[in-house]
Formats: sequence, C-alpha cells, structure tokens
Amino acid sequence: MARSIYITSAEGDTGKSTIALGLVDLLSRTVTRVGVFRPVARSTDQRDYVVDLLLSHDGVDLTYEQCVGVSYEEVHSDPEAALSRIVSRYHEVERQCDVVVIVGTDYTDVAGPTELAFNARIAVNLGAPVLLVVRGAGRRADEVRGMAEVCLAEMRAQHAEVIGIVANRCVPHQLLTIRNALGTELPAWTVPEDQLLNAPTVRALMEAVGGRLAAGDDELLSREATDVLVGAMSIEHLLEKLTDGAVIITPGDRSDILLGLLMANAADGFPSLAGIILNGGFYPPTPVARLINGLGSRLPIIRTDLGTVRTASVSASTRGRLSADSQRKVDTALALFEKHVDGERLLAQIDVARPSVVTPLMFEWELLARARADRKHIVLPEGSDDRILRAASTLLQREVANLTILGNETQIRARATELGLDISAAAVVDPKDGELHERFAHVYTDLRKHKGMTVDRAREIVGSVSYFGTMMVQLGLADGMVSGAMHTTAHTIKPAFEIIKTKPDAGIVSSVFLMCLEDRVLVYGDC
Repeated sequence: MARSIYITSAEGDTGKSTIALGLVDLLSRTVTRVGVFRPVARSTDQRDYVVDLLLSHDGVDLTYEQCVGVSYEEVHSDPEAALSRIVSRYHEVERQCDVVVIVGTDYTDVAGPTELAFNARIAVNLGAPVLLVVRGAGRRADEVRGMAEVCLAEMRAQHAEVIGIVANRCVPHQLLTIRNALGTELPAWTVPEDQLLNAPTVRALMEAVGGRLAAGDDELLSREATDVLVGAMSIEHLLEKLTDGAVIITPGDRSDILLGLLMANAADGFPSLAGIILNGGFYPPTPVARLINGLGSRLPIIRTDLGTVRTASVSASTRGRLSADSQRKVDTALALFEKHVDGERLLAQIDVARPSVVTPLMFEWELLARARADRKHIVLPEGSDDRILRAASTLLQREVANLTILGNETQIRARATELGLDISAAAVVDPKDGELHERFAHVYTDLRKHKGMTVDRAREIVGSVSYFGTMMVQLGLADGMVSGAMHTTAHTIKPAFEIIKTKPDAGIVSSVFLMCLEDRVLVYGDC
C-alpha cells in the first residue's frame, strides 16, 4: 500500500483537475497533511493552473515551488535527468505530508505516443498507484472501454499499478451503460459532464481578446460566461436571443445596442447578462459614456481592438478551466465527485493512517456529512449579505440542506446571478409581504397578548427577518434558523425568547462558539 496516488490519462480534456480536487478534498477529511505534486508543469515561466487550484484548498499547506517537478522543456531535453529530478522533488513533499495527490501531465505540450508511458514510469518510480481518468464526452460506452483497455495495457507494460478508473465528462444518461462497459476487474466510476465547468469566466474572455475593462465591476469578471452572442442586429431582435450568463459582442460604436443591453439587464423579466464586449476599438462618445456611468450598472463592459469576426472566433474557442477564483465551479466539481465516486472504496486502495487529531477540515466535513444524512430545512434571514448567498450556493450544490432565504426575491436572485452563484433550489421569501406575513402577525399577537400586543404592531415586528425566521421555526415551516452575519447575538436570540421560549427547567441561555485549532476543535460557552 502506498501513501500517494497518481492521477493520469492518455489525452487532454479529461477533467483530471475535477478528480484531483475531489480527491484532495476527500483526503483532507481523513488526514492532517495533504500534499500535491505536479511532476511535469507547463513551463518554468507560467504558473500551472492545476497546482494553483489544489493549493487553494484549505487542506494543503505547501508553496507552489515545492509542488512542481520539472517543465516540459526539461523532459524533452533529457528525459532520464528529468525523471531523476522528479523523484527527488517528490520525496521532499512526501516527507512533509501524510498522503500526496500526484497529477500527471495534461497533454498541453506537443504530446507524443510516449507521454502516457512516461506518466507510468513516473508513477512506478514514485511508488504511487494510478487512478486512470478517461474521457466519456463524445464517446459510446464501448469506445470508453476501448480507451481504458489501451491505457491499462500501457500502464501494465511499464509495471504501473492501476487501482481504479474514472470515466469523466460522460453524457448523464449513459452513466450506468458506461459503468457496466468498464467491467468489474477494477473499481470504476462514471462522472457526468457539467457544462458550467467548461464555461470560461468573463475575465478569461477579456484576456483572450486582449481587452480591458471600460466600465462595470471588476469583481464580476469572475462570473462564468455560459453563452457568447454577436449582437450586430437591431436591439429588438437581439433582446429575443438573450440568455442568463451570456456575453454579448457588439461594435463599440453601436450605442443603441449598448444602452438597450444595459436597460434589459436591469429590467425585471430579462436574463442577467455576464458582460458586454465592445469590439473594433470604439467606445461610445462622451455624452453616452456619461449616461452609462450615471446608470450605475455593475455589468462588466470590455473594450477590444479586434474586429467582430476575430472577437467572436477567439471568444468561442476560449476554454473554461476549473480555477480557485470561481467558487461556483469549485462547489460543482466537489459535488460531482462526492456524488459519483465512492470515496471510502477509493481510500481503501491507499495506505492512509487515520490520525487521532481532529483538524478544522475534518470537523467541518463531519458536520456536513451528518447534515447531509439527515437533511433539514434551514431559514437564512440575512439574504442581503453576499457571504450568505455564497454559503447558500455551496450548501445547495453539495446537497447539505434545504434552504429558505429571506428578502426581496428579485434583488436576491439578481445579486446571486451577478456573483455567478446558483441558488435556484432555494426558496426566497419576502418577510414583509404575502400570506405568511399576515399569518405570523396574528400568531405573534396571540403569543404576546399578555403584553398588550396588537395586530398592527405585530405586523411591523414580524416583518423583521429575525422574527419572521423564528416564526417559521415555531410553526414547523423550517427546522432551524442560522443568523448572525449582519445581526448581533441579542438581535437573533430575542425573538426566540419571545416566541419559542426555553424549556421549563432551563434557567440559563448561552451562546457558544467553536475555536478551530490545528489539531482539535474546542467549544466555548459564554454563560
């Protein structure tokens, strides 16, 4: 048994980064120190995005330089010397970690028939078993099996030990068919393709067309562009083609289209755009630019000197990456891995000693696992806080809880979309309107009638998000409420005192907080 695992494939675009991130996350729940290692990086001048992605995980505490072996140039120059350096560099990481995730080459250089064999040689010399990743996209089940068999033959020819196969980026309705085609000789899993993971960010499109941000919010450049449209037709026809997350390419001198898009993006009932690219080197004249600034739109507007055809061609060919700056992509990747790969069976193939310490990540995972096993309905009263929306998106993606978010639905969903978050599975309720508000007002009046409460006064009180959320719990419309990002402890607890109350034998009420240390988690109460 080994204390490492080598992830490799025989081609590019297999989605190894998704599997690697999922494996790092899985191992971080089990051991204290997870290492990552990239034997062959793209170059010495450009940072490897896969290494950066894995280093962003809280379970990894290494520098970029420690995690990289050699460059493609060094392999081409002297393969044997490169292999020797890889082994030496790897053992420096291994000595510091409980387990190491090794990510093989990604075929971005000039790939040859020996690249898979070289990956196998690396794995053998590092003493690491191999997790083979094959691409399912665009292939029938028998073709996926054929690719897996070719890879297995090459691995075995180099004396590498393969402990499992992941068919990634599969068509969702073919998961079982492909899984059955892979047979039972080795543990095998099938993971569906998710188009979000292939979508480039607006920033990636801006860089690809050599553009610069002319207006809008720099923070929104991290949003995924799920579609690219050329808007050279009249605005009435263009409005019919808009979709959520689309980036619109239009000549910079078409002020009519630009203003129409900004108005549509701000209007109820229209899709939320990811950005606008103005091509041709033009930008609206000063009066129009002043009008744009006065609208206060946060939608990114990008300028490029490229023509329409070139801008559209470059944008369409820009490939999205799984990167740390897109929380939604990270959440999606982790959710796919958790749902479709049997983590315990995979861990059984690696020599991972279970430590006696409890790290913050282990503790967090245990909480999430217990919550997922007994899924509850939680109300989040602070829907106007971006941190709450980000947390809600993560919890929904990873199927931890059912959520109700309080606030103005139009504003909350629009802000979530702006941030590139998916909260479509959550209910959004306005505490100041609707039948629930009136119902809660009457219930609260009955509960507080001994204090002289009136219905009119109760309507005002239960319109507060903390009171509204507490009423949902009291009446069984939610199992619990989580608050405190924008409100004090007193603001959160007071409604519970008045509505839910304490048990008859409870004389003291206390809040607690968790202090996460490196090797344990402590609970403090402030009675």
